Amino acid sequence: MKPKMSGRSPSDLDTARQRLLQERQRLEQAMIEERVAAAPVQLDQSSVGRLTRMDAMQQQAMAQSMLARTERRLRMLDAALARISAGAYGLCCECGNEIEPERLAADPAVVFCSECGRRR
Repeated sequence: MKPKMSGRSPSDLDTARQRLLQERQRLEQAMIEERVAAAPVQLDQSSVGRLTRMDAMQQQAMAQSMLARTERRLRMLDAALARISAGAYGLCCECGNEIEPERLAADPAVVFCSECGRRR
């Protein structure tokens, strides 16, 4: 059985690829800052109070969470770029039908059509 190919035009695919690459570049820059913020907290206990240490640890935890979300989004962008290369971009990963153009316009890395997305 021949795999289903996306019915997207080459210009639609180029536009999607550019959006994905731009977001990827922006996230890579953000990751640099997030890695610095997520670094281990090293405070001198003799000169810094308990609340300051707790605040620094909370800030570190939030930065680590943001870093994890950014890494996940980068994986999603890379997967969307791979789908473009494979000719499967814009097809639902569950049912194989085309993903609605509005849905792709809102998030070019989306992998499910609205019906399958609702079921998940």
